[in-house]
Amino acid sequence: MQHSINRSTTLAVAALILLLPLSAVSCSATQKAIDCGNTAVKITGDVADASTAFNNADKDPQAAGRAMQKLKKDLDQLGRNSSDTDLTKAIADLQTQADKVQQAVDSKEAPDLKPLGDAAAKLSKVCTG
Repeated sequence: MQHSINRSTTLAVAALILLLPLSAVSCSATQKAIDCGNTAVKITGDVADASTAFNNADKDPQAAGRAMQKLKKDLDQLGRNSSDTDLTKAIADLQTQADKVQQAVDSKEAPDLKPLGDAAAKLSKVCTG
């Protein structure tokens, strides 16, 4: 009887050892999806804040600059922390569009925010797709 308990215990432990790496991968993938989703929400919020700031520039001219600085800071941080190639590409595209907006502002031109919004949508799609 003692022998069968030990054997059952050994088999259960062996099965658990085999399952743990699979669950770790699953948790890792889930955590990655959550992190990516949080990234998309944060960046989409930054883009919305920038858009609102540009629309209200007559009331607070410095708000657009602050919003763009926050967006660029968040993008820089996300770019450094991302190891996913699709996400890194989406972040780089968004950084390019943010730079174009900043160049327009620096030239005292009205920026075209549509490409910035499109790039943010692509980032969201990478995270949810």
